[in-house]
Amino acid sequence: MARTEQRPLDESSPHAAPTTLRGRFDRTAVRWRLDAAVVRRRLDATDMRAFARSSPARLVALGLLLLGLCLFAGAVTSAEVGDRQHALDHLLNEAEPDANSAQHLYTSLSVADAAAGTAFISGGLEPKPVRDRYDQAIGEAAAELVAQSDNAGAPGAAPPDADTRLRTVVATELPVYSGLIETARANNREGHPVGAAYLSEASNLMQNTMLPRAQELQGHRSSAIARTQHDHVRPPWAAIILPVLALAALVAGQFYLARRWHRVLNPGLLAASATLLVLLAWTVIAGSVSAVSTTSGRDDGAVPGAELTESRILAQQARAAETLKLVRRDASGDYDHTFDTATARLDQLLTHYPGDAPGSAEVARARTSLEHWRTAHQRMNDALGRGDFPAASEVAIGADPSQASASVDTLDNALGAGISDTRDALRNNISDASRTLDFLAPGALTLAALAAAFVVAGLWPRLREYR
Repeated sequence: MARTEQRPLDESSPHAAPTTLRGRFDRTAVRWRLDAAVVRRRLDATDMRAFARSSPARLVALGLLLLGLCLFAGAVTSAEVGDRQHALDHLLNEAEPDANSAQHLYTSLSVADAAAGTAFISGGLEPKPVRDRYDQAIGEAAAELVAQSDNAGAPGAAPPDADTRLRTVVATELPVYSGLIETARANNREGHPVGAAYLSEASNLMQNTMLPRAQELQGHRSSAIARTQHDHVRPPWAAIILPVLALAALVAGQFYLARRWHRVLNPGLLAASATLLVLLAWTVIAGSVSAVSTTSGRDDGAVPGAELTESRILAQQARAAETLKLVRRDASGDYDHTFDTATARLDQLLTHYPGDAPGSAEVARARTSLEHWRTAHQRMNDALGRGDFPAASEVAIGADPSQASASVDTLDNALGAGISDTRDALRNNISDASRTLDFLAPGALTLAALAAAFVVAGLWPRLREYR
């Protein structure tokens, strides 16, 4: 009987495929287990501690520390500078215009009250220039209220606050005041004595309710400018201290490398130190120049501007008291007391105004006008004391340059021009302070990244020695 030859199965046959695949899977699993065992041996705690004490590990730790300090110092410096520049932009574009609007509101109300009294003295149909002056002042006050309300409702604006309530009071009382003035005028044209009572009621509403609210609103806006300027003058300590720490760490790192590897200087760390030194010098110099500009804006703009604004308000208060005294034929001395107090304070402000401040020439013109006004006011009181009302009225509202009305107009125009000069000085200085910081924020990030790159470039050759 013939013997059948046993041949191994061909691996390509269908019957051999399952057995071959199982063998391959077994070999792969064995390799995985062997690799895992090798990794576990390499990650043994003893080996990890030994690696941590090794020179490569120390180099890596030093590099990460220096890298982090450089990047963190640059990020903090950029954030600090960005915040300061944002505050200056807010001051220039929002806070200062709001303060000017509040000042204009107060001045317009004061001018309207004084013009209403001047028109009333004329009797009958008042002169058109006086009427136009009153209408213009009322229109400007209403426009300022509308503009401030629009700003309060703009995206990102603050929620209703004390300033909103102050504006609401003024806006609510303004039509009431205008109505009282129109009633006083109508009665005055008809020759009814009750017109003087309506005028007094309107003036009391203005002096006791509307102007105090407008003055408080102006004080809030001026305080906001002062706070921003005060905060900006303070040094950006975080943007100074962190680069100094990073620079100190870089110097210490170079000493460490020199002592351990016997190399005097590391070019990469030396370049990183120089880069951070540039950043630190840039921050200090730019911050100082910006602070000086902000201080100049305060000393040459905000402070003298506030004094001139107060002077202009005092002048209108004195004018309102003067006209009301004439309208009421008052002999009690109350209106004279208001006039004397306001003009005394006004004279003090104008006398002590710095001669090198913006608007000083306008202030000198205002002082001369104030002296002429006081002289004319005394003549008015003398005529009124004699019972000569027509002569007193002529002194108060006459068109002659020597009369009180002309002196008041010249005084008000001079103070308005001085306020404009101080405002320009404030805005120019704040704009200069902001421009000084224009490139520092992105420059800080760029220099920090460059310093970090120098750190890597300085330590990488040392790490390659341990391959």
